[in-house]
Amino acid sequence: MILDTQRFFIELAYDGTAYHGWQTQPNAITVQQELDKALSVFFRQPVESLGCGRTDAGVHASKFFAHADLRGITETAAINAVGGVNALLPYQIAVKRIFLVSPSAHARFDATARSYEYHFHFHKDPFKLNRSWLYKGALDIEAMNIAAAQLLNYIDFTSFSKSNTNTATNNCKITEAYFRETDNGLIFTISADRFLRNMVRAIVGTLILIGRKEIGLTQLEEIIESKNRSNAGQSVPACGLYLVNIIYPFVK
Repeated sequence: MILDTQRFFIELAYDGTAYHGWQTQPNAITVQQELDKALSVFFRQPVESLGCGRTDAGVHASKFFAHADLRGITETAAINAVGGVNALLPYQIAVKRIFLVSPSAHARFDATARSYEYHFHFHKDPFKLNRSWLYKGALDIEAMNIAAAQLLNYIDFTSFSKSNTNTATNNCKITEAYFRETDNGLIFTISADRFLRNMVRAIVGTLILIGRKEIGLTQLEEIIESKNRSNAGQSVPACGLYLVNIIYPFVK
């Protein structure tokens, strides 16, 4: 019996340092390109995955989902394929699981929430190279947390969006945004129903200005309400950014 084409979700994690982001593009090595190549070789058929989002060059993911349609592959065969697919992938990319979903399930459009972390460290640490941003200088973390909480009062985040994107709306519902201190640094966590291109790095860059006391809460509100990217702070480096969670109604 020949099995029909079925849709599978692939959960993976990756160190984005060596890659030009997630999405396949000409003349550049991307995570999607490496994943599709490994899946195609292992399952002996052309495979084109579709990701839950598009992380930029140098950005990491500890939890990322993609979906792919596989012909003639049973659920058990897909579940047991993880080791074989990983053997075909570079060490910086790891598939965690492959599981069957409904034919209409969509890795991008069915996600109801996403969470990112941005990692800072304050003292030189060779083990954090390309995985955290070395920041030198004093920061008022309490003021930054007060400012971060203000983000939950807004919907339109045009001021933190990369210019000239093709999104239909710049509205996002942020549900949490806060900094927590670590032994040698700081982690910023932010969750929302969706994010704009470059949004998290632009928000962090602006909150840094609060921490340096270069702007205050009133100016932050003015920046958001201006809907003008040039009024916000510079984007922080990609190396500290991690996609850490994606929530779907049908995925445990």
